Amino acid sequence: MLRWLIGGGREPQGLAEKSSVQTIGEEQIQNPYTELLVLKGHQDIVRFLVQIDDFRFASAGDDGIIFLWNAQTGEKLCELHGHTHKITAIAPFSSSDVTEEKITDLIITASADRTVIVWDCSSGRQVQKVSCFHSTVKCLAVLQRLNVWLSGGSDLCVWNRKLDLLCKTNHLTDAGISALVELPKNCVAAAVGKELIIFRLSASYNGSEGWNVLEVKRLVDHQDNISSLVSVNDLTFVTGSHVGELIVWDALDWTKQASECNFWDSSVHPDVQPEIKLSQSPNETSVQHLTSDEECVFAAVGKGIYVYNLQMKRVIACQRTAHDSSVLHIEKLPNRQLISCSEDGSVRIWELREKQQLPAEPVPTGFFNMWGFGRANKQANQAAKKMLENTPMYFLELVGDLIGHSSAVQMFLYFGELGLATCSADHLIILWKDGERESSLRSLALFKKLAQNGDLQLKL
Repeated sequence: MLRWLIGGGREPQGLAEKSSVQTIGEEQIQNPYTELLVLKGHQDIVRFLVQIDDFRFASAGDDGIIFLWNAQTGEKLCELHGHTHKITAIAPFSSSDVTEEKITDLIITASADRTVIVWDCSSGRQVQKVSCFHSTVKCLAVLQRLNVWLSGGSDLCVWNRKLDLLCKTNHLTDAGISALVELPKNCVAAAVGKELIIFRLSASYNGSEGWNVLEVKRLVDHQDNISSLVSVNDLTFVTGSHVGELIVWDALDWTKQASECNFWDSSVHPDVQPEIKLSQSPNETSVQHLTSDEECVFAAVGKGIYVYNLQMKRVIACQRTAHDSSVLHIEKLPNRQLISCSEDGSVRIWELREKQQLPAEPVPTGFFNMWGFGRANKQANQAAKKMLENTPMYFLELVGDLIGHSSAVQMFLYFGELGLATCSADHLIILWKDGERESSLRSLALFKKLAQNGDLQLKL
């Protein structure tokens, strides 16, 4: 439960007293998640959560089983068996049937058993299974506009919703494709080690004949393996690497628009918290996850969180030690809040706030004026003051700390008023609920039941 509901805070590896992680007291007035539901079923690490619709989501992990859940009640809707090894990728795929005028909610799962299965979320049945892969599929991407989906492993394959193989690339590398993102003009970007490969799909609308996938460009700007890839909008996408490089790309011509190879360094960004200086160990600098709200990119780097403004091309806020261990997942909420989860088993809520700027100090007169330095310094001071006034500065304030899992929290899903779903290496899924909302719903249900039984006279 929350820290104050389970009797004490966390003591990571017995070194809580030495930790520089920001803490929060018991009165978390901006944290609505004061109730929880624990969902059991998985027998191993739960690595993936994917939203099916406004009320349903699927979970998958190392036990090879997929569960479908109701996000409101926590009810287990379905249990899908078909894989013999751990799940390596999962993606939702809504398929429309023109003849029956209905939309079918599907999910695609890939496994270390070198198979891919398409499931019907309504019936729980296995729609189709493919087992012709030469290596494990590590990532999936659905291109709804073209009504196809892609699988990335040692090669890139293009499939239709009936699991007909439309086309594929030659063998790329034994390491395989680690991430895929859709780009405009029927293109996709694939992360393959240090390289970013741009492929173009030539679509055919007359069946499986005529489809082709061509490599059009290789981008070799990263110095280490690409660990995260995210689309910002139709014009921009961003990549991050294991050594902390962040590169902003033009999605139309694939040129580099901006980059930050040391965006955690306070000497480069003196207006950001002065103590920020990450060590150079891989665990401290690796970009584990990226997300964006089109204005900013939010990066999980090592144990910290960094907010990179795309227009300013710089970091505007950060929390170097947001968690005791590496941050695995981060998302921006609609209300200027962020949620992050970590290997330390915690889920934390942050709010991006603007700093109150102090007026610039006046330049002293006297000795410097005597030698003619006063005027220049005064002008410089006024210029610096004007620049500061025109440049907003932000910081991340901790407003909530959710302690319920006993091991690394892999990722989460935000369901708005229905709450938050988290999954963990402890084999559990937790639904975090708004306590006030749940209490009101229970009271309303009780009053309705009493009224139906005639035990309560409702007065209008």
